Amino acid sequence: MISHTVVDSPVGPLTLVADGQALCGLYLSGQRHLPAAVAFGMRDDTVLPAVREQLTAYFARSLEEFDLPLATRGTPFQAHVWQALRAVPYGSTCTYTELAAAVGRPTAVRAVGAANGRNPVCIVVPCHRVVGVDRTLTGYAGGLERKRFLLDLELAGTPPR
Repeated sequence: MISHTVVDSPVGPLTLVADGQALCGLYLSGQRHLPAAVAFGMRDDTVLPAVREQLTAYFARSLEEFDLPLATRGTPFQAHVWQALRAVPYGSTCTYTELAAAVGRPTAVRAVGAANGRNPVCIVVPCHRVVGVDRTLTGYAGGLERKRFLLDLELAGTPPR
């Protein structure tokens, strides 16, 4: 049974969508590719306490990697891109070109960018860590201001290297 809750965060309200015991959606308010509200199921503020706890820890800079059951839905190619995103370390970035190479499709930069933009569990699957080839901020479904906030949050939470 699909259900959802809404939690506050430093980047605005987050809608968490559950499919049984797994997270199948984490959406920023007003983001591109936001599913219709009917897809979120009934509101249930008791769902996914572990997601709320880990998001709180992440925004407090005390969690670098989420450990949550996910039930994302997408094409096999999208799933492959989303899995590769999880390998981009906290406090780091990669380019769309590097991500395309990581999924074994070095000439599919635009397709990788499109899959990245359709990530249904933003923040948990860190699509915000992907930047342009010249390392500038480009393309974030939640808006570049939020992308900058998340990258700055992570950078401030990492020890000097």
